[in-house]
Amino acid sequence: MTEQELTIIVAPLLAWYDKKARILPWREYPTPYRVWLSEIMLQQTRVEAVKPFFDRFFAEAPDIASLAALSEDKLLKLWEGLGYYNRARNLKKAAQQIILKFNGKLPASYEQLLSLPGIGEYTAGAIASIAYGIPVPAVDGNVLRVLARLLAYDGDILSNVVKRHFRVLLQNMIPQQRAGDFNQALMELGATVCLPNGMPRCADCPLQAICRANAEGTVLAFPVKKVKNARRIEDRTVFLLYQGDKIAIHKREAKGLLAGLWEFPNITGLVEGQEIVKYLETIGLVVEKFFIGKKAKHVFTHIEWHMQSYDIMVRGEAKEENWLWVKKDELEEKYSLPTAFRIFFE
Repeated sequence: MTEQELTIIVAPLLAWYDKKARILPWREYPTPYRVWLSEIMLQQTRVEAVKPFFDRFFAEAPDIASLAALSEDKLLKLWEGLGYYNRARNLKKAAQQIILKFNGKLPASYEQLLSLPGIGEYTAGAIASIAYGIPVPAVDGNVLRVLARLLAYDGDILSNVVKRHFRVLLQNMIPQQRAGDFNQALMELGATVCLPNGMPRCADCPLQAICRANAEGTVLAFPVKKVKNARRIEDRTVFLLYQGDKIAIHKREAKGLLAGLWEFPNITGLVEGQEIVKYLETIGLVVEKFFIGKKAKHVFTHIEWHMQSYDIMVRGEAKEENWLWVKKDELEEKYSLPTAFRIFFE
């Protein structure tokens, strides 16, 4: 199939979607706010992982006004476990702008959606088409993969040039009356059939007969992606410091990795034994009991942490800034602890 023939996918794709679309919380009642919230949560996160977070967040912030009014700690606690916390911060910033600039309603305009924090071309296209029926494409990784295989397209799908090319192709063929369904159908096909890892389920694909990569037996050769640089490995020592029934937490700096989130005190590098005792003495803490804890690994986009934890009973008052001593139930209910550190607490 050539790019000029791509319009023939519309009818079979929509017919398949009508029968096979997954039942998802935000699809049952696709109000603009619910669509927006779900799309932000789904960035870099699997659908099944998002479902419980969506329900929890929506219960606490069911509309734009309540989202805009959330405190920073409450916002991040609701987002805890989803990662990429700037998504949550941008949600709140956008909600506040919507109240000021758009009378509290998510704008029904692709261009105005793009003006809001955290909303790029894909998210604006998804909201505009799904919530408002505006015929604009929404090109995410699933869509890029489906199109690359249909056309046996050998361009790098991580390239902005390729993304723009596919957006133009879709803009010229998106059905005016079912723009949202068409965009969701492409994404659904990529998520459930034209899979990213391992062998795609070509026998279940409504477009199998017109897929060029399938016809040529080269499905696994597409999509083409430029090889990423290897992640940098960083060793870290994590301290679970106890005083009675309280544990120490530290707030990270406002910029950089895990910006503004709470963590267990930690240092770069692997240290042990007397090195730990001496380090804690330098910040005003005296070690009373000391136990080797868990090892863990956490992968970020460009860095990978290899961590060793220690459970340590201490006395004294830390001389560090932004430290708190909190009870377990406070940590569970009030303070957001990133996944990288939550494994030690659990």
